[in-house]
Amino acid sequence: MTFTVTSTGFTDGGTLPDAQVHARGNRSPQLSWSGAPEGTKSFAVTCFDPDAPTGSGFWHWTVANIPADVTELAEGASPAGLPRGAVEGRTDFGEPGFGGAAPPPGHGPHRYIFTVFAVDTERLDVTPDNSGAVFGFNLHFHTLGRASITGVYENRG
Repeated sequence: MTFTVTSTGFTDGGTLPDAQVHARGNRSPQLSWSGAPEGTKSFAVTCFDPDAPTGSGFWHWTVANIPADVTELAEGASPAGLPRGAVEGRTDFGEPGFGGAAPPPGHGPHRYIFTVFAVDTERLDVTPDNSGAVFGFNLHFHTLGRASITGVYENRG
């Protein structure tokens, strides 16, 4: 079975709805996943914009320590609707939680890559103060598999 992730809010390569735009709804999207590799003990979710004009992209969401029996996050799960024990990290907006799409006006379309990681341990050693880079570093050593879905958004001003 292939590890996949889907959303009821958008299709892979499709436009993000207003609910996932920072200035309009700023709600984390609904995500469902299936086909996780054998040995998965928890999941992590990230949202990254590689098109941000920073030289290093922009982290919009990091969540770790989602129990292995969870295969869906409802829209708006961040922060109060996350499974018990899940930890959200600090986004590049400067605080933990979901930060929606917010490309500079006229900068063109940006890709928002939502990735679900199958993790080989129940708990990663991360905190709400940790950046996306710290989450990524920990995931590098504990990822069994990953599945992504990409939404696109352009701020035309």
